[in-house]
Amino acid sequence: MNVRRLALHEKDAEMPDGSLTKAEKIDFGACRAVTMTCVSEIGWASNDGLMQDIAAGGGVAASQWHMPWREENARGSCSLLEIECLDGSRRRLLIDSGWNLDYMRARFAATGVDKLLRAGEIEAVFLTHEHMDHLFGLQAVLELKPDITIFVLSTFSDDACRFIAGADVPEARARNDAPHEGELIRLEPGRVHALMPGLAAVGFDLPIILGIEGEQSLYVRIEGKGLVGVTGCGHHTVERIMAFARDHLTDGTQVYGLYGGLHLAPFGPLAPEKEAIIRDMGKYRLKRIACNHCTGLPAVKLMIDLGYPVVRGSGCDGSISDLYVGNGDSVIFD
Repeated sequence: MNVRRLALHEKDAEMPDGSLTKAEKIDFGACRAVTMTCVSEIGWASNDGLMQDIAAGGGVAASQWHMPWREENARGSCSLLEIECLDGSRRRLLIDSGWNLDYMRARFAATGVDKLLRAGEIEAVFLTHEHMDHLFGLQAVLELKPDITIFVLSTFSDDACRFIAGADVPEARARNDAPHEGELIRLEPGRVHALMPGLAAVGFDLPIILGIEGEQSLYVRIEGKGLVGVTGCGHHTVERIMAFARDHLTDGTQVYGLYGGLHLAPFGPLAPEKEAIIRDMGKYRLKRIACNHCTGLPAVKLMIDLGYPVVRGSGCDGSISDLYVGNGDSVIFD
């Protein structure tokens, strides 16, 4: 596994202290469209089971790498991103790698991701953060394409990097028996990393439950339309995603779409402060919201009640609802 640390794209504006300026907006190119396919949005089967495992491991402040996760409750979050470039070509990234290995193998087969990986038609895995339901299923990817490039945030822990390289973690009942043979690229938080024309990664450095540090998102710039924000869990909040775009990206005031987890009601009930966040989202005038995973059904129901442009799904392939983009569903932003 070759490790490379990537800081700023050559076009990025930088102050002497390393921070980005607001005056100069960063242009990372544009594309025609992006298609997002939800491979799996179900992080775990039972909220109660998950909370029992967390309690047994010492609570939300303890490390996920020392918790006795039950494999039978594990599922996983994973999506396929497909960019249609301005020249008509198509490029693909896999976003996250899920959790339970057998479950993820089945989801890859159901969505054709297994064939794309074997054929080398997915060029990289973009790991948004190292929570178990986004990372522990990595072996299911690497056994199909061991030399695939992997993008991680530079805040990834030593435990996570050892796991990617190939490790068994009995305490967390996690294993990777398919060591990574490709390049591991570590992206610095707070920077704009142009991954391809029209696609950029931005990391947010913040503490997250279970001892995790930082999460990164993607921004897609659709020619003539504006930006689409793509999240794994969105622990860094919709507000921060929007604010970074507004302050640092070309077309940053035109974020017309969101895809992924928004971490509003991940364990069921919708807290008053989260309800306030959802009501405040109306000011962004989004044209399309394709949320799932840790957004939570109560949050999605409120968005629909408020008249927000929520993309509905099929409710098939194990998804618990058709209120959002679920397993096997695709949405096109163009």
